[in-house]
Amino acid sequence: MRRFAVAALAAVTLILAGCAGGTASDRPLVVVSTNILGDVVSQLVGDDIEVLTLMRPGSDPHSFEISAAEAARMRSADLLVTNGLGLEEGLQQHLDAAAAAGVETVVAGDAVRVLPYTSTDAEGADDPHFWTDPAQMIAVVDRLSPALEKLGDPAVTTRSADYRAQLEALDADMTATFAAIPADRRALVTNHHVFGYLAERFDFRLVGAVIPGGTTLAAPSASDLADLVAAIDEAGVPTVFAESSSPDRLVRALADEADRDVVVTELFTESLTDASGDAPDYLTMMRVNTQRIATGLSP
Repeated sequence: MRRFAVAALAAVTLILAGCAGGTASDRPLVVVSTNILGDVVSQLVGDDIEVLTLMRPGSDPHSFEISAAEAARMRSADLLVTNGLGLEEGLQQHLDAAAAAGVETVVAGDAVRVLPYTSTDAEGADDPHFWTDPAQMIAVVDRLSPALEKLGDPAVTTRSADYRAQLEALDADMTATFAAIPADRRALVTNHHVFGYLAERFDFRLVGAVIPGGTTLAAPSASDLADLVAAIDEAGVPTVFAESSSPDRLVRALADEADRDVVVTELFTESLTDASGDAPDYLTMMRVNTQRIATGLSP
């Protein structure tokens, strides 16, 4: 009986310890808001650092939600990595709580050369979609590396240099691929304003967006659609691009409304897919998008 009581007490102690600490681990914890940044951070750290990515594959970064357990882990993290620039609209209260708890935070948007939205619908707000330009992501890696090194992983410097080289190669490949598209066909229409950084970097025109403003939470009016139809007809756009994280029925309705042959092509812009999808990591996502844009706009 005594042996049973001792064993039972030990079991209860282990359960309580697990409840108090969440996932038992002696490793430093890095919590990352979006899955795009989660992939980048994971490329830079080894097994000695735990990475918790809050945003699930295929989610919308403007509106995804987290559990109470994930919020608690965020407040106890050794490092918090966020996109910033207003992207994580549905997560803001938790980000504020983590900051109030003194969690060290790296805001990726603080590392980039921020562009304003090109549309007046967004009221001149900062554009948070910097990752569509790989040169901006190089700046993010440069900002992340010192913060991750402080967590005790000596190989972060080497991994950062390797990943930086891959980003430079991606940038060169995108430059060459987009240069082959005739200038009069470099016009982008998508679900909402997500390509501002790509457009500036690679000399594209942003004809318009089906959803006005800077968030997928907005909805287009009849006049918005009518104005965009006119712009599409004037520009002669052969392809409209729909984001994988947003329903594309509005884009398809727009293609029908334009009364012309407009192809609708899916891109992966705000979220990665799971491992079985076409965009399981940032580098693959960008290469797939580059090829689809080139195919959709080339003669």
